[in-house]
Amino acid sequence: MVTWRAAVLLGLAALTMPLWSAPWWAAAIAVLAVLVVSGVDFALAAALRDVSLARAGDSTVRLGQSATVRLRVRNNGGRTLHADVRDAWVPSAGAVTGSGHVTVPPNSSVTLEAVLTPTRRGDRPAVRVTVRSHGPLGLAFRQRAGRPATPPWRVRVLPRFASRQLLPEKTARLRVLDGTTVARGRGQGTEFDALREYVIGDDVRSIDWRASARRSDVMVRTWRPERDRRVVCVLDTGRTSAVRIGDEPRLDAAMDAALLLATLATRAGDQVDLLAVDTAVRASVAGSGRQVLLARLVNALAPLQPALVETDFELVVGEVLRRERKRALIVLFTALEPGALGEGLLPVLPRLVARHKVIVAATHDPVLRELTTRRATTAAEVYASAAGHRALAERDRVAAALRRGGVEVVDAPATDFAGAVADAYLTLKAQARL
Repeated sequence: MVTWRAAVLLGLAALTMPLWSAPWWAAAIAVLAVLVVSGVDFALAAALRDVSLARAGDSTVRLGQSATVRLRVRNNGGRTLHADVRDAWVPSAGAVTGSGHVTVPPNSSVTLEAVLTPTRRGDRPAVRVTVRSHGPLGLAFRQRAGRPATPPWRVRVLPRFASRQLLPEKTARLRVLDGTTVARGRGQGTEFDALREYVIGDDVRSIDWRASARRSDVMVRTWRPERDRRVVCVLDTGRTSAVRIGDEPRLDAAMDAALLLATLATRAGDQVDLLAVDTAVRASVAGSGRQVLLARLVNALAPLQPALVETDFELVVGEVLRRERKRALIVLFTALEPGALGEGLLPVLPRLVARHKVIVAATHDPVLRELTTRRATTAAEVYASAAGHRALAERDRVAAALRRGGVEVVDAPATDFAGAVADAYLTLKAQARL
């Protein structure tokens, strides 16, 4: 195929037509000459079959950060490759590529870099690499679909996990609970650990009088927090998870809180499992070592997207009961909506509460609270305030119904949601109610 340069060359030849006695013959000769020169240029262009492509670089990146992927263009032929290279990615990958003109000598290679700043979670694949091989004069080029073959590559965009900044504070509370840090007294656990001799400062209520009589010395019981408990994070990926809370979907806020809870519970010695369910099980992660668990969690959560279907809470309860034979703490991340919970969750909730401790964790937009506290001066603001009061009243009714069923409810704005869920876990652990 010819380039715009051939058309420019033909146009310059057309300017000389008035100088010829036979313009039509002159035009035919000019066209023929341009075609011959373009054909020779096409023949001298490096063959695409001698070009190979390969990729290397980052395969994972956290949302909000940037990744670099390198594309290596190698010329295996005997002619110098003059080519235009276009590296295309999906729009949400936010790719800024080094696409452009390259010159590759025989048996050499060049590397182009693409910097990706994704705007969404999930897998962001490379779409296609197009190589256009030009001749030495730039009058003609070779281009063929599928040649050279595009090397497959995808970058997995992991959840943001902004709540990890709360980990030092929550871990400090956990250490106080464990008794390894003194803060207004010694931390008090809930499980018997060992007997030891009494020392000044011990709580006299911890004295074991029978052991003291046997040992002829004052012995006290030592305690430690509950360990080896099971914590199951259940993410509702149905239609309510698609609602945007602030600048992100509700599902992303739930993921952030689940990651914080899982990290904290693992450090506390508990085993963490995860389920993501709507009308089917979308993701399932079983507990393992601390670092391995977090890596598996973020990889499992990354491709999850809200499904515009009504969540099957019968399936949710059935899956939890089937997987968890022993008593566990079930943290269900969903929305406090009468339609979703009143008809779906409340009828099957007694089966779950009978065997497990259940927390329903829901987040709401802080704008709702602002609507109810803002002074209304116009009719539109009055109606907006009334709508905010009604929405919060409906949430309160659903929360009250859940509490009557023996469920702990965490209802917090998105900015405080992850911390509120972690606090609820620590409170239950301190009270030995897991």
